[in-house]
Amino acid sequence: MKFLQKSLNAKLTKSDLLIVFGCHGKKIKLPQGVKVPVSALESFVCSFGQKRITDSIKGPFQRVLMIGLGESKKIDAENIRRAAAIAVKEARKNKLESITYWVAKNYGFDAGIFGQALAEGAVMGSYRLDDFKKSTGGLKKVMFHTGEIIKRGAKRGIAIGNGNCLARRLQDTPANKMRPRDLVREARKIAKNSVSISVKVFDEGAMKKMGMGSLLSVSEGSSEPAYLIHLIHRPKAKTGKKVCFVGKGLTFDSGGISLKPSGKMHEMKYDMSGGAAVLGVFDALSSISSDVEVHGLIPASENLPDGKATKPGDLVTAYNGLKIEVLNTDAEGRLILADALAYAAKKIRPDAMVDLATLTGAVVVALGHEITGVMGNDDDLTQSLVEAGKRTSEMVWPLPIIDLHKKEMKGIVGDLRNISGPATGAGSSTGGAFLSYFVGETPWAHLDIAGSAWGAAQRDYQGGEQGTGVGVRLLIDYLESI
Repeated sequence: MKFLQKSLNAKLTKSDLLIVFGCHGKKIKLPQGVKVPVSALESFVCSFGQKRITDSIKGPFQRVLMIGLGESKKIDAENIRRAAAIAVKEARKNKLESITYWVAKNYGFDAGIFGQALAEGAVMGSYRLDDFKKSTGGLKKVMFHTGEIIKRGAKRGIAIGNGNCLARRLQDTPANKMRPRDLVREARKIAKNSVSISVKVFDEGAMKKMGMGSLLSVSEGSSEPAYLIHLIHRPKAKTGKKVCFVGKGLTFDSGGISLKPSGKMHEMKYDMSGGAAVLGVFDALSSISSDVEVHGLIPASENLPDGKATKPGDLVTAYNGLKIEVLNTDAEGRLILADALAYAAKKIRPDAMVDLATLTGAVVVALGHEITGVMGNDDDLTQSLVEAGKRTSEMVWPLPIIDLHKKEMKGIVGDLRNISGPATGAGSSTGGAFLSYFVGETPWAHLDIAGSAWGAAQRDYQGGEQGTGVGVRLLIDYLESI
């Protein structure tokens, strides 16, 4: 799909649908030369989410869609995002091929943020996974006619929206089509198309020499080899700041020998959602860049049972030398993240490190599907992510890691065990406590996205059974804030 931009004073070109917004209590303004039935304008009250589609009497558009933003003093970025997505869905429902957003004012809202939210909503609202279906046509072109400041914001929103949609495509792709090698291919594609991004890929041989026994233990039962992907974004104007994002890339998780129940096991293709988010961030950075040096690590693996698979009770050695008792092979995400985090702490030495992982079912019990849990060793970093969540509507809620949680992860045969005792509870916090042993002194935060990565409530631009791409917009906003 093409997303194009024009200034307000540019000539309006033919399109199937014109989209205009309005605020409650105020008349909707149409572009010069466009007319609709007077009754359609007079009867529309512009409550948030309200929509009305009508034929165009005059102008280059077949139809005009009016969408309400609600009261002007209550407009926020989420309202704009959702309203833009409502328009896309209406166009799809009417089987239209081209639409035009015409925005002459920002209704008292920050113009740049308005443009970014508008484009994010349009791009994310247009997402659907059609890679494996026969072509059925549909929306092909989206045009934005806006003022210059809104236009600049929209350019950024298009890039961020595309990053989110890339993450969702990777999430939703079936596991036999999205293997560790396919994540490698996607990373290389991003680097190839960007002058600021490079990539290094460590295969199993390289990781074995490096001593990444924890990461390698998870793929022992799979015919698909594991990889550690290292993406690097180097800005033109360096600020001296360096950040590392680590995303769990478990392309399918059967649980290994500790086999999961069969019900909903097909959803375990989403266990690579953290890795998908990191790739989405770098896809966005290839278009909008950042003054921060950004590293992205994706330990990519597949967890299946066979005669060579790691057994409950086996002992593995992590990159930082710690011996881990694998008491449950279904607690595998922390095993691949452990080596990636330890590698980042030793080799990259970032000023801050954030990992994203579908780590625990416990976080779904605690926070549901609308909120991501965050925990770590640095209150300022945690709070920065909470604030980024508020700005992007990818909500984040702090969870604790206390000394008891860390103590519970101590092993008997080895230094650590990969699950806590059954009486402890606090599954999300103990999972985070395990990871804390691999970050050294680096300021670090762990985002548990097991609830928010898929299955979220419908928000017009995302929701339902498919992936949300959570983390892409959150981390881009965090980068901007620092």
